Amino acid sequence: MAKTAEAGQLAPPIEQSSPSNYLTARRGLASWLFTLDHKRIAVMYLVSVLTAFALGGVLAMLVRLKLLFPGEALMSPDTYNRVFTLHGVIMIFVFIIPAIPAALGNFLVPLMVGAKDVAFPRLNLLSLYLYWAGATIALTSLVWGGVDTGWTFYTPYSTTTAAPVISTTLGAFVMGFSSILTGLNFIVTIHKMRAPGLTWFRLPLMLWALYATSVIQILATPVLGITLLLLIAEKTIGIGIFDPKLGGDPVLFQHFFWFYSHPAVYIMILPAMGIISELIAVHARRRVFGYKAVAFSSVAIALLGFLVWGHHMFVSGQSPLAATIFSFLTFFVAIPSAVKVFNWLATLWRGSISLTVPMLYALSFLFLFTIGGLTGLFLGMLAQNVHLTDTYFVVAHFHYVMVGGTLVAFIGGLHHWWPKITGRMYSERLGQIAWALIFIGFNATFFVQFILGSRGMPRRYYSYDAKYQFFHAFSTVGSWILGAGLLLVLILLINSLKRGKAAPANPWGGATLEWKAASPPITENFATRPEVTYGPYDFAAALGGTGKAGPTAAPEGGKAA
Repeated sequence: MAKTAEAGQLAPPIEQSSPSNYLTARRGLASWLFTLDHKRIAVMYLVSVLTAFALGGVLAMLVRLKLLFPGEALMSPDTYNRVFTLHGVIMIFVFIIPAIPAALGNFLVPLMVGAKDVAFPRLNLLSLYLYWAGATIALTSLVWGGVDTGWTFYTPYSTTTAAPVISTTLGAFVMGFSSILTGLNFIVTIHKMRAPGLTWFRLPLMLWALYATSVIQILATPVLGITLLLLIAEKTIGIGIFDPKLGGDPVLFQHFFWFYSHPAVYIMILPAMGIISELIAVHARRRVFGYKAVAFSSVAIALLGFLVWGHHMFVSGQSPLAATIFSFLTFFVAIPSAVKVFNWLATLWRGSISLTVPMLYALSFLFLFTIGGLTGLFLGMLAQNVHLTDTYFVVAHFHYVMVGGTLVAFIGGLHHWWPKITGRMYSERLGQIAWALIFIGFNATFFVQFILGSRGMPRRYYSYDAKYQFFHAFSTVGSWILGAGLLLVLILLINSLKRGKAAPANPWGGATLEWKAASPPITENFATRPEVTYGPYDFAAALGGTGKAGPTAAPEGGKAA
């Protein structure tokens, strides 16, 4: 039976007498810039990706404002092309891909495995600097007016335009190394640094998701890197690889690009699925139904994701046989995702659901991601795809998966682990208002785009026929509501840093190892290395045999209430 709960109410407060934690152990800018502490690196990643998200969000609002009316208004067609391209580049490469693994993943992986840090702390810091360097290089394109190719950099236009494509693609190339190093660190950490008793089938499902994501990062990212280098080589020295005027093949670029970019979809969504597993289990007070099925489905998604890139190219002239095979695989890859959704629903069944802010985002994910996944099946059908390709239907589908899925899960996870990261609780009431604005605004913005696309409205167009104006206007107003909700989330989290109540070590009554550390954790995470004797969602064993929220042991330096 569902019930509401105030944050921090599920567990009695814990007195934490020791003021020393990873945030206060050392002070000064240099202590942050040269830190090897995974938690500080995660916080710097978090600030960076949120800054990128804010910039990308402003650009999205400008696009929607332009589309409020047809015709030439607010910006020129060339400016419009540059704005929506920059929006896509920032959101995909600078925000969504690194957001969960680099920020929440960096913070949580060592804590969840009971380790002091990741396996390679220096590589971890290097990955942050590579991310900063790549983002800076990519954004220098603004100095020369910005790129206008779309975030996919399709050839031959990208190799012939005068726009600064080289700086943007070079930035993405550099950021790829950051992604590879992060994935390598996670794989080695999960393999080699688990606490005593933490077997593979006692791992939290968040770690299974991040492990599968890391495999994709290591295997797929080099393909994108090579593709971008080939594009730069063709543009700078005229080697004929993709440009048909030089003897190249533009469809070859699409094959290379989507061989990376479809697995990259799972780099974005798999960590989100890991978050949802944690949120549903903890806030429904129930073990995840079919734990092994959910764990193996993450691995299956990672592997099958490499086989379906061709469904982005049904109208590119590929053979009917290839199109049929890719269509079949598109339906087949939906099965592991469906396994997760059905098992999450089964977990909720007869669970003791607390409608905390994190749980509200988890429930929203189930609704929004299901819409995104089911509409993907329309695009996987060959005949239907011909009609829907390059329309707003694709835009809506993509955003229901990436924003309704990844972003919503990221915000839910941020609320869930915010007390652990900062040691502060936030306003539950304001969090619920922000969630409502985001949920309403998101659906108002993107659901009508399914209608636009099915009626033939092409995506990325600067202007449109007057018959589409009502839907565009409705979508634009929805974006304002969505923006207000996201702004409120930022305000309530920042406000909690100054006015929030001190967080106990285990405010939600979680059973995984990160909740055994203090809030915020000490520099070494744990005073003594923990030992695991029960499963990741065995709340009765973790919480003193009661199954109710409330830690069984005090954090380091404190005492249990």
